[in-house]
Amino acid sequence: MSEKKKDMLSGYLYIAPFFIIFAIIGLYPAVFSIVLAFQKWNGLGAMEYVGLNNFSIVLQDPLFWKSLYNTVVIGLMGTAPQLIVGIILAFFLNMAVIRFTDFFRVTIFMPYITSMVAVALVFGVFFSSSETALANYLIGLFGLDPVSWKTSEWGAKIAISLMVFWRWVGYNTIIYLAGLQSIPKDLYEAATIDGAGKVQQFFHITIPMLKPFIILTVFMSTVGALQLFAEPAVFLGSSAFNRDEAMTVVMYLYRDAFNLGSFGTASATAVLLLIIIVGAAALNTWLTSGIGRKKKRKV
Repeated sequence: MSEKKKDMLSGYLYIAPFFIIFAIIGLYPAVFSIVLAFQKWNGLGAMEYVGLNNFSIVLQDPLFWKSLYNTVVIGLMGTAPQLIVGIILAFFLNMAVIRFTDFFRVTIFMPYITSMVAVALVFGVFFSSSETALANYLIGLFGLDPVSWKTSEWGAKIAISLMVFWRWVGYNTIIYLAGLQSIPKDLYEAATIDGAGKVQQFFHITIPMLKPFIILTVFMSTVGALQLFAEPAVFLGSSAFNRDEAMTVVMYLYRDAFNLGSFGTASATAVLLLIIIVGAAALNTWLTSGIGRKKKRKV
């Protein structure tokens, strides 16, 4: 064997573990799920090919559309505000006049690394259905009646959305902060000399220069919102899969697979969710790619 072929072989051997692990953990389950979407299978017996019947069952199920509605609503309520607040927090954390910035950065990022069990316990107490719960006490100050947060239609959605916002706003803030620190200071100095105020600099320099980071966070937030599972499942507990107030699409397919033993319809739901995620992510990426783009004037 020539020396060149030996070098090529050694190179392939070095990268082989990654591809082997990816094929076993990532590629095979994905392909198997697509194949399973056209089969009727309870997880134990023989598979039975049923064609598009699984997709028909899912698309005709009102609970699927309810779960998709819940996913979109909770996603918008939980992710859209965190992106806006994340930019604002990153802007203030990047200001040189603010003291103890390292402490605030660590504090803002803490919710992201906090255990979901701890988060569920805290929010479970905060949004307890009791009239003396902190959330009910706060809304009572405005003359509102107590809310049964875990059983009411909008109560559950608001509580879970706030949980998602609290957990992920720090993550996006750190990404935006890294983007802000990559912007050359000369741009702000030149804008100041030209008479541009802080607000003008924010909208004409900061936002356009953060465009790649905004596209990244919007893409990741869209994918994460449509795959929402942990927050509602942990917050609502054992009753999460028996009610539809906050059931998401991933919870719906989990219920089909592991509670009802219908792996075929669960896989069909997963394929439909993949199509929805790709479409929503592409749409949001296209919309955010227009940030900072100047419109051409007609002559």
